[in-house]
Amino acid sequence: MYKWHQVLLLGACVLLAGGCNQHILTDYRPLDRAGMWSSNIEQLKAMNTSDAEVAQLVKLKQAGLSDDACVALVAAARARQHPFVSGDSTGNLVAAGYSEPQILEIAKVDQLDSISGELVALRLIGLSNSTLEFVLHRRLQGRATLSSSAIAHLKNTGLTEKQIIERINQGMTDAQAEHEVKNREAVRNHSNTGFSRVRGRRPG
Repeated sequence: MYKWHQVLLLGACVLLAGGCNQHILTDYRPLDRAGMWSSNIEQLKAMNTSDAEVAQLVKLKQAGLSDDACVALVAAARARQHPFVSGDSTGNLVAAGYSEPQILEIAKVDQLDSISGELVALRLIGLSNSTLEFVLHRRLQGRATLSSSAIAHLKNTGLTEKQIIERINQGMTDAQAEHEVKNREAVRNHSNTGFSRVRGRRPG
């Protein structure tokens, strides 16, 4: 016959083994020290945030991300039924100058890790905000878009951003872009190989 404390212990073990993934011992003090408001910490507690997630959020707070954005990132991960594991990708986007609304838009479709590298590369190319927004939305919509390297190569041959956008809208692939790059470079190199004949007096 089970004693009551044994029954309670067994019940607790069953509960913990049931896949609840409770993080009842999570230490939220690092977030408090990072300057997060207690009300936002309470929201994270309600979402059963783990120590690993707290550590990532502390880094993002130190990178300048707001409390509300941190909470929203965890909420977006929960909506996709997985923990928030994209701290590094998010931090890279913050460092590259992407806004919180843009980052949260990416998080809501669960693409932080899959496209952050490309987006950072696009920022390094020096594209305008409007062109970045255009490329970002195409990627989030799952529409075909030139890679950052193809865009950079086209830009280096002298194409304007408007011309590059026109080619993207026309469905240009990376292979087609590289073909155009080679043609444009060949024309440019050919134009630089001309020579002029030196005219002088004929010997008397």
